[in-house]
Amino acid sequence: MSGHSKWSSIKHKKGSTDAKRGKIFSKLIKEITVAARMGGSGDPTANPRLRTAIAAAKAENMPKDNIERAIKRGTGELEGVNYEESVYEGYGPGGAAVLVESLTDNKNRAVADIRHIFGKNGGSLGENGCVAWMFDKKGYMNVDKKDVEEDALMEIALEAGAEDIREDNGIFEVITDPGDFEAVRDALNNGSVKYSAAEVTMLPQSITALQGKDAELMIRLMEGLDDCEDVQKVYTNADIPEELVDNM
Repeated sequence: MSGHSKWSSIKHKKGSTDAKRGKIFSKLIKEITVAARMGGSGDPTANPRLRTAIAAAKAENMPKDNIERAIKRGTGELEGVNYEESVYEGYGPGGAAVLVESLTDNKNRAVADIRHIFGKNGGSLGENGCVAWMFDKKGYMNVDKKDVEEDALMEIALEAGAEDIREDNGIFEVITDPGDFEAVRDALNNGSVKYSAAEVTMLPQSITALQGKDAELMIRLMEGLDDCEDVQKVYTNADIPEELVDNM
């Protein structure tokens, strides 16, 4: 399974508590606020990043009032925090590549916390550019094989502009160019195709297989980064055994 979908499945299994849900909402609100500010408009029809952020928030059942307040903070209609975007790169246990996207109001705190999380879990923060080249920015959706026939999915997705459809461990992974993501997602929606993930993400070009202690430390590293208030998204090329995930 790809590094992206592997970590997504781990988060799905471990992310059902109210505390986790609160952190998901916090990250989504940050993204909506920044998207409204940087996109130059609080109107999602004229702001693709904001459209994607709102869709992600709705997928998590975020209340409409929360979304609207976040947009108004971004456009300056309400007082809000000024977040800065940063990307950090490093290596996890076993040499797995890790890419971290941050939104923070305090970059010194963010980098210190992220470096600490890497260090305590067998990893190390690296220089800019050390692992980013290992990832490609892509649109990504996954569909359970039980929910759609392969031929029907291929017809809908490829006609809408998808680059590839992969099959992995009972899942169809739909890959798109970032610019075609919305069109393909909308086509799946219009075709009543259910998906459990739909986002523009960073997909690894190759996989680093981890076992034993390295795999356990990698899970703790990724969980620690996900729990960090200044971290928005985390990507890795690590491949972790499903049975280990189930037992942790």
